[in-house]
Amino acid sequence: MIRANRRILMAIGALALALVVGWGWQSGFRFGGAEKPAAEGTQAGADGSRRRDETVSVATAQSRVQDVPVTIDAVGTVQALNTVTIRTQVDGRLLHLAFTEGQDVKKGDVLAEIDPALYKALYDQAVAKKAQDEANLANARVDLVRYEKLVAGKFLSAQQYTTQKAQVSQLEAQVRADQAAIDNAKTTLDYATIRSPIDGRVGIRLVDVGNILHPSDQSGIVVVTQLKPIYVVFTLPQQALPAVQKAQAAGVAKVRALAPDNATDLEVGDLSVVDNQIDPLTGTVKLKATFANLDLGLWPGQFVNVRLMLDTIKNATVVPSPAVQRGPNGAFVYILDSDGKTQMKSVTTGRQDEHIVVITSGLEPGTTVVTSGFARLFDGAKVHVTHSEPQPSAAAGAAPAPVENKKAHGGRKERDAKGEGSPGR
Repeated sequence: MIRANRRILMAIGALALALVVGWGWQSGFRFGGAEKPAAEGTQAGADGSRRRDETVSVATAQSRVQDVPVTIDAVGTVQALNTVTIRTQVDGRLLHLAFTEGQDVKKGDVLAEIDPALYKALYDQAVAKKAQDEANLANARVDLVRYEKLVAGKFLSAQQYTTQKAQVSQLEAQVRADQAAIDNAKTTLDYATIRSPIDGRVGIRLVDVGNILHPSDQSGIVVVTQLKPIYVVFTLPQQALPAVQKAQAAGVAKVRALAPDNATDLEVGDLSVVDNQIDPLTGTVKLKATFANLDLGLWPGQFVNVRLMLDTIKNATVVPSPAVQRGPNGAFVYILDSDGKTQMKSVTTGRQDEHIVVITSGLEPGTTVVTSGFARLFDGAKVHVTHSEPQPSAAAGAAPAPVENKKAHGGRKERDAKGEGSPGR
């Protein structure tokens, strides 16, 4: 019994000793002499120093002075200047199609022909009727002259003379009616030959030769679309309307139709119409621009990106868009000093697009700014310039392009030779 109690006490003591040793290890003590982790702290400090001495690879550019266009972007729809569905105006069998699908046609060109036999007969009948009535009229006029002499000699009553005079007037009216019938028949006959009412391009034919056509047919024969010039219709928010009106009054409201990459110009045109009311449901106003479309880069129904010119900012200081970063205190850029180190500089920005940012204050033209490698950058970091954008012209206030920091390179190579790599290695 006593021996069992002794074993229990020894087990409890061993457990207590293990707990004390573990606590001491966690607290930084070493048995056999209490050593504080001064060496570890020194090592951490050395690692931090090496991290700050590490060279960061970056790309750079220089701020420059240039005129910056003030634009507003939208999405527009291309619309034909005129679109005409060619239909027959008379009943009849389609004899001939005088066009090739996709062909360009001029106003007045023959497109189709309806069987004219019936309408030619009606025209000839109207012409013959007029000739008959003209003969009757000529005879009545001769009688009228003869009756006039007989009335003067008291050989004929005045009543007979008046009746003959009325008959002449009646026949003259009949001849005029015959001429109107001829004109009507000729017009109907002309409808049998269908001509293009506009300059444009024909589409795919909607009927085949041999079909019986009627004026009530909805499909028509073919559609002619005018492609030169052409419209682009787009909408802008109502807040932009004053600037648009000012640009239009100044004659600078040019409109660029852009490809899907939003950079390639398809065509440059002029703002032609601003709608006379704002849509109350969407708060937008509709605008229409006219393009010459000489190379047919725009096609009816096509969606295009639209960029409307409103104004130009003269002599603005600009940098590439990637150079401007955002932080808790606003926009800033990293600039390179003469020692090849970065310096964080707060700036105030104006207009910007996918390429450039206008700097309104905080940066002088010709300053070298960093455009990449921001993940490892900090204020005072040593950098290695891997790429630099072309230097602007001297007229733009350009400064010399930055050179590679050879001193920083040499320091890193020397540390590599000693086996003092960065902590990440």
